[in-house]
Amino acid sequence: MAPRLFSCFGRGGGASSSSPEANATADLTAEELRRRCPVLVELFSSQGCGTSPEADAVLSRLGRGDLGEDLPPVAVLGFHVEYWDYRGWRDPFGSSIWTVRQKAYVESLRLDTLYTPQVVVHGRAQCIGTDIDAIASAVRSAPRFPSPTMQATFQKPAPETLQVAFTGALRTTVDGSGANVMVALYESSLITNCDKGENKGRVLSNDYVVRHLEKLVSVKDMSAKKNLSGSVQFTLWEGFNSAKCGLILFVQNSSLQTFGVQHFRIPDTI
Repeated sequence: MAPRLFSCFGRGGGASSSSPEANATADLTAEELRRRCPVLVELFSSQGCGTSPEADAVLSRLGRGDLGEDLPPVAVLGFHVEYWDYRGWRDPFGSSIWTVRQKAYVESLRLDTLYTPQVVVHGRAQCIGTDIDAIASAVRSAPRFPSPTMQATFQKPAPETLQVAFTGALRTTVDGSGANVMVALYESSLITNCDKGENKGRVLSNDYVVRHLEKLVSVKDMSAKKNLSGSVQFTLWEGFNSAKCGLILFVQNSSLQTFGVQHFRIPDTI
């Protein structure tokens, strides 16, 4: 890919949003209002981008709840792209799959180009990943939906395989245009000694790094209270530690707008 297509941004920028017609609605009873889901915050970054480490630190603070008590709960995911690898450092967590995901947001949000570090909030707004004020504003402005009430059952059919079965209700009505229920497996507390590229000589810290993203099921014409079930299977990596990992289940329509988010801890005994 030609380098001129990409940008590596620092501070500034502000948030922008897109509002294509939604194809899911929330059944907001009083009980569900009390159980509104977290806001999904996705960071696209790279260890080969000189300003991404600052954004990675912002993401970690956001996930810990350190960016302000007035913010609603969030679920954060870090997607490492690979298009800065040509600068001399190959991001060990980078993947062209995540670049494809970022390109889909460029299209849905009607942007001109890819860049890092970029934050996408609930699939509806985006801003530079180092701009704390813009991120906080986008999180506060994000629509809130009832949290899904899915139950998860964990198994390891083989030492290198994690299988998770889900059953329950999305608590969101999906119309005939449909939506996908996705499950992300992330890992935190990752430390990398970077000896090449723009971050040469730095010790890089990363949290909420997405290791795998799988589609649980596609749904359409579904009421908010109808139960569904499905399972996903993840291939585990060397050094997998369940205490450092977690799962985030979320619902997105064809415009990548998010309508429901649920967080799961992985049992220590798995």
